[in-house]
Amino acid sequence: MPDATGPYPPGTPCWVDLMVPDQQAALDFYRDLFGWQAEVGPPETGGYAVCTMDGKPVAGIMAAMNPDGSRPDPMPPPVWTTYLATADVDATETAITSGGGQVQMPGMDVQQLGRMAIVSDPTGAVFGLWQGRDFHGAGVVNEPGAIIWNELNTSDPDTASSFYAAALGLQATPMEGAGGYFSLSAGGRMVGGMQNLDGIEVPPGTPSHWLTYFSVDDTDSTVDALVRAGGNVLKPPFDMMAGRMAVLQDPQGGVFAVINQTGPAAS
Repeated sequence: MPDATGPYPPGTPCWVDLMVPDQQAALDFYRDLFGWQAEVGPPETGGYAVCTMDGKPVAGIMAAMNPDGSRPDPMPPPVWTTYLATADVDATETAITSGGGQVQMPGMDVQQLGRMAIVSDPTGAVFGLWQGRDFHGAGVVNEPGAIIWNELNTSDPDTASSFYAAALGLQATPMEGAGGYFSLSAGGRMVGGMQNLDGIEVPPGTPSHWLTYFSVDDTDSTVDALVRAGGNVLKPPFDMMAGRMAVLQDPQGGVFAVINQTGPAAS
């Protein structure tokens, strides 16, 4: 499904964005790495940049700032945020708090584009909610340079499974032959994955989190390009059931994964 048109089904990862101290540096880095086109947005949107490929939106990049427009002190760590689609942000917020999650930033309208919120699940993983209006999310997926997978790495898969099913209709199912890995399905379609933090190589103290995967033509050459541009390799390229992947960190600290898909992934 390279082109995505119309609303995303509730629970589906529909957008990702990156918050960094130096927005222009991030725009330059991802332009060179993935071929994205973008420029700093207008003041009325806080300069938010929508990155595109062939004129279709793929991700957002914004400068870290306080609600009043001032620079945070201390500066928060750069982070990629996964947004899950919902038909009603406010109702989903209620379901999230009822299920033991927290609202980090209450629902707010983004012009006529849609309505958003930032929340966290009971295990501490932060994610966004997006209720699309004029803008539904990524216009291209599963192509080199675009989102291909979104993965929840959690300290408590059982609690997370129950929470996402109740709050967003996401159903977790063990993936055959994947050693404790779960698929996440929305409306009967696989849209992401979930695994236990204890089963993966992460630094001690790493909190539960959503990880964004971008599709690439060649994992190894992408890693080489990232290193030349000042990024870090957190997990070198390796082969797994869905393809060849690596976990990377951009020069400002934003963590993401890349994969050259050769096996099953979200359709």
